[in-house]
Amino acid sequence: MTEFIIRLIEQGGYLGIFVLMVVENIFPPIPSELIMGMGGVAVSRGSMAFWPLLVVGTLGSTLGNYVWYLAGEKLGYRRLKPLIDRWGRWLTVDWEDVEKGTAFFQRHGHWIVFALRFSPLLRTIISLPAGLIHMPRAKFLAFTLVGTAVWNTGLILGGQWAAGFFETSQAVAEWVVGGMLAATLIAYVYRVVTWKPRV
Repeated sequence: MTEFIIRLIEQGGYLGIFVLMVVENIFPPIPSELIMGMGGVAVSRGSMAFWPLLVVGTLGSTLGNYVWYLAGEKLGYRRLKPLIDRWGRWLTVDWEDVEKGTAFFQRHGHWIVFALRFSPLLRTIISLPAGLIHMPRAKFLAFTLVGTAVWNTGLILGGQWAAGFFETSQAVAEWVVGGMLAATLIAYVYRVVTWKPRV
């Protein structure tokens, strides 16, 4: 499975990475850790280069987050709530999550957009409150771009480091990658099945 995923990433090239990173930040359950980590393995093999991978991955992630920002900014509370109530199950978010995220954003200020780019669980959802609060667009994009670039750098370097391990311990690598995919999918399905809107 590991080899199959790496080949898919290599065949998709930089455009494929860009699209995956956009989608990963809009709709779960595609983990960026796997996308950019496997990209790092491809860099180690010489089929991709570090800087182009970092640039397209970061731009894709920033664009995906910007979609959430625009949703909050353009729709506002009144028009956004019915959409969350209707489609929240598939996004695994409800209106209470939005309200909590907005309160958290207001308590900690704009810098939290940068800080949460390093959080696997909260880095995307914080973009919605940023739009609802009308955080200055240039500041949002700058904080998102820089924070995402740092995060993706770590993922690519981690993938490069793990490449040697994948070559020498293929069986273990299959379990690790398969476990990541299975855990992500199971967590998403569980959230969808057990999701209940809180009123």
